Amino acid sequence: MGKFHLIGIKGAGMSALAQVLHGMGHYVQGSDRTTRFFTQKPLESLSIPLLEFNPRNILKLDPGFTVVASNAWPDEHPEISLSRKLGLRFYRYHEFLGELIRPFTSISVTGAHGKTTTAGLMAHVFEEQGPVARIIGDGTGSGRTGDKWFILESCEYRRHFLAYHPDYAVITNVDFDHPDYFRDFHDTLQAFQQMVRQVKQAVIACGDDPGVRMLSFPGKVLFYGLEPANDLRAYHVMVDEHGTSFDVSFLGNFLGRFAIPLHGDHNVLNALAVIGTAVLEKLDMERVADRLKTFSGVRRRFVETPLDSNILIDDYAHHPAEVTATIRAARDKYPSRRLVAVFQPHTYSRLEHFLDGFARALGEADEVHVCDVFGSVRESTGTVDVTDLLERLPGARHLSRENVGELNRYEDSVILFMGAGDIQKYQRWLLESGDRTRNVE
Repeated sequence: MGKFHLIGIKGAGMSALAQVLHGMGHYVQGSDRTTRFFTQKPLESLSIPLLEFNPRNILKLDPGFTVVASNAWPDEHPEISLSRKLGLRFYRYHEFLGELIRPFTSISVTGAHGKTTTAGLMAHVFEEQGPVARIIGDGTGSGRTGDKWFILESCEYRRHFLAYHPDYAVITNVDFDHPDYFRDFHDTLQAFQQMVRQVKQAVIACGDDPGVRMLSFPGKVLFYGLEPANDLRAYHVMVDEHGTSFDVSFLGNFLGRFAIPLHGDHNVLNALAVIGTAVLEKLDMERVADRLKTFSGVRRRFVETPLDSNILIDDYAHHPAEVTATIRAARDKYPSRRLVAVFQPHTYSRLEHFLDGFARALGEADEVHVCDVFGSVRESTGTVDVTDLLERLPGARHLSRENVGELNRYEDSVILFMGAGDIQKYQRWLLESGDRTRNVE
């Protein structure tokens, strides 16, 4: 049994990794800020020790420990710098994960958008036909000795996904994001081009995405999408309040009719990515179809809570393309309701680069409220703020703790909370403003 100390254990990927290592029989502990995050609940349920950041945590480690550090924290972090100074066995998160997945049939799910839902859906489908280890971007992780597949969400940020050499790679799309690192779309495209050269067996890629079609694939590739030119194609798409159903053909041959309890074309594409991977792994398609029907979703992706006559939806959308997709999914499911968008920009650099894009995306809602910018460990200030976005959205209002109760005036509406920061606190404040006791985590 190994022993691991995880620096920044409350991060989504780190929390999931802790759960994987614990499930595989290792001793795991970790450190982080005292602020409560939704990712720590599963750690507490496993009795994984959570320590406050302090260099003494490192001094107490015996030589048998391996230290894994979150990529959110710089080299100057006291625990990280001391670990290296003392010569402890040390990895960054992506470096360690690259080593961990080697013994498994690994399935890397990457792309600018849709990774978490696709990876979660993949794990849900595959686990019914064999043992699966997983690391999902909503903080979900599991693993056991003897697992066959390892499904991991793989992020392009700082080219971290180049630490992996997966058997399969799913590419949901190629889009410009993380402007604090990537110079432009071309720089992003080059990162994905490097990544596909490292895939051992096959790439499963969304052929409807223009960025994906700009890549050159040195090995086997399966294109999926709604357009006829794809190898795996969905058509006859039907939507109702319960979800979406569609026919699928593979290389021109009818594969079956599938249904998902999700809305939006982007979720049809996510399901196709899973079906395509299942085809290559020769899974039973009837069992795949049955399993797709029972997917309950992932954390912080279109999570619904009833509030009087309204529906509150919590979603991680933080890029214009994601905001658009989430709003349209809400329209599909609730076409007769007023749609109220509550948006918290995530990082100043992303807001600056996509100001007009956010304005166009949020403009698809009936009414808009904008919260203050949520920064990051690496970026606490910027040259723009929410005022710049509000100027581009006539009629939009600034939302704060003091005026969040204004949302109580809506009736028979969908109130859509979107952001990758701590947007959940606005939903919690809304519930508290009405003297309600529902728990929103």
